[in-house]
Amino acid sequence: MKFVGEGIGIGRKPELVGGGLIRSMGGWSEVLALRRRGEKTASEERILGDSEFVERVLKEWDEVGRTNLRLNRVRMNLSLLAMQVCENWGATVEELMSGSRRQIISKAREEFAQIAVKGLGFSGAEVARYIGVTASCVTRIVAGRELPEEVRLRYQIA
Repeated sequence: MKFVGEGIGIGRKPELVGGGLIRSMGGWSEVLALRRRGEKTASEERILGDSEFVERVLKEWDEVGRTNLRLNRVRMNLSLLAMQVCENWGATVEELMSGSRRQIISKAREEFAQIAVKGLGFSGAEVARYIGVTASCVTRIVAGRELPEEVRLRYQIA
């Protein structure tokens, strides 16, 4: 507590403002200058370090790490997934997003959430916003359940 109290007394320090990439590159002006020149930098908000370090870490990452970070994943957008799930269940996207408690709609919503979160790596909050339910609802839907192999195959999910 003493340490925190002393830090409050110091106040805001400009050199500690901004994200890791921004700060490590020397501020927004450097980031914008790189963009104007068309130069790319490797960045991953969950890995602190300069571009070279981030590239090295990502090259050395094993498959489990890549899956956990959801790297190298081209994912279907939620609208396309919703259309496919609804077609499979004989429902409409409007029904999926309506909050209907009809059994078929609930099952379609459950499959949609499972695929989006566990199969495609969307956050529960993203999925909840899309289908108009709470994030805790999506969490309950996906908690403790594995995505069945036949569902993975149907939607071509690795």
